[in-house]
Amino acid sequence: GKMAQDMTEKELLKMELDQLKKEVKNERQMISKTGKELKEYIEANAGDDPLLKGVPEDKNPFKEKGGCTIS
Repeated sequence: GKMAQDMTEKELLKMELDQLKKEVKNERQMISKTGKELKEYIEANAGDDPLLKGVPEDKNPFKEKGGCTIS
């Protein structure tokens, strides 16, 4: 597809309209209800969250394989 800066204003508006047509179908709920459910879900799953408890070294695919020294 084209990059946004290469599109005409008409093409950009059509893209925005298509996006809004998709979004209008979304079921909406009050944040007072969903916020509470989200908080409960996060707290219930916090024990398994690698962002909170970290990843064990042996399971970490991104750990450094070896260092280098600059002399």
